[in-house]
Amino acid sequence: MSGSLFSGIEPPAAAEGWHTAHCDGGSRGNPGPSGYGAVIEDPHGRVVARLSEYLGRQTNNYAEYSGLLAVLAWALEHGAKRLRVVSDSELMVKQMKGQYKVASPVLRPLWEEAKRRAGQLERFEMRHTLRGGNQEADRLANEAMDNGMHKRMGNAASQPAARESAKPAQQALEGFVQGGVVHLLDGELPDGTFVTIIRK
Repeated sequence: MSGSLFSGIEPPAAAEGWHTAHCDGGSRGNPGPSGYGAVIEDPHGRVVARLSEYLGRQTNNYAEYSGLLAVLAWALEHGAKRLRVVSDSELMVKQMKGQYKVASPVLRPLWEEAKRRAGQLERFEMRHTLRGGNQEADRLANEAMDNGMHKRMGNAASQPAARESAKPAQQALEGFVQGGVVHLLDGELPDGTFVTIIRK
């Protein structure tokens, strides 16, 4: 691979021949139901791929790396030799640039695979953006989570009626409120669950 792996953003004239991928990953509960979304544009700015996948119970960072791995796999499969990735995960961007260490034993193999795939490209760059600059990828990630969670609920609904009528056991789950929405730190609850929130 020629040149610096993570050089600065080049002016438009020098950016010719670059594919651009916006990728995002999320988790509802961290860990919880998770998914990623990505949008890939060709050098002329035309959307050539939209990728998304439900990942089951994972963390936000796992989902972010899964999105990066998906766009790298797409680039290698479709002969996109120059790839610029835009992500709102500052942690992942700085880890890929070597500015942060990868201490997590769960993330390290994902990081290593991402570096391996990026090394097969002619050029590869990453940059960080705020969430507003990644809206379509964020939407695809949320759609993947919605679809995956709905599928799981559908499977649960197909269980025998006697199980459905059983009174659910009470659970104590920890979480926090952000923007008026309760985010669980661990565990998950299906849509429609009634909860009592006790503020500490």
